[in-house]
Amino acid sequence: MEPDPRSRPSRPGSAHGIGVSSHSAAAVERNGAGLMAVDGAPSVAAHLVVSRTWYAHHGIYVGDGKVVHYRGLTRSLRAGPVEEVSLAEFARGRTIRVRLQGGARFDREVVIARARSRLGEDCYRILSNNCEHFCEWCVHGRNRSLQIEEWRARPRRALLAAMRFLMPGGAPTARA
Repeated sequence: MEPDPRSRPSRPGSAHGIGVSSHSAAAVERNGAGLMAVDGAPSVAAHLVVSRTWYAHHGIYVGDGKVVHYRGLTRSLRAGPVEEVSLAEFARGRTIRVRLQGGARFDREVVIARARSRLGEDCYRILSNNCEHFCEWCVHGRNRSLQIEEWRARPRRALLAAMRFLMPGGAPTARA
């Protein structure tokens, strides 16, 4: 019987979602954004992040080489549903990083159950229900996108990113 995806907060101080399963210590690289690069399989229920051309794409690792993510706009301008795909399909040749999950609300089994409970959902909204909102809901129980919050705080950067997406090569790069 699967656990109820809306219940069972994790125990304080539990290590779920924190760190990375890796085949060697040299395979893990930490950067200033609270992300770790992964060479090998990430920890089950890890919040994965892959850089795309103008945004970061997010998913939940559910084990056996599979990731549940909101496909959204990853393949075309037409939004897609929550789906389960291989790590390779999720990464599309790019480096996979794990977002460190200090204070995750749910244990691993519940994170996975929450992710799978939304398979097939097709209500993608870039500003209010995107892949990062989905992952934050799975892990922390809150619908939040730090990426969108940052873009809203810096409208010029968001405008330039949108222009680069709509007119590749036609917009200048933003200065931090």
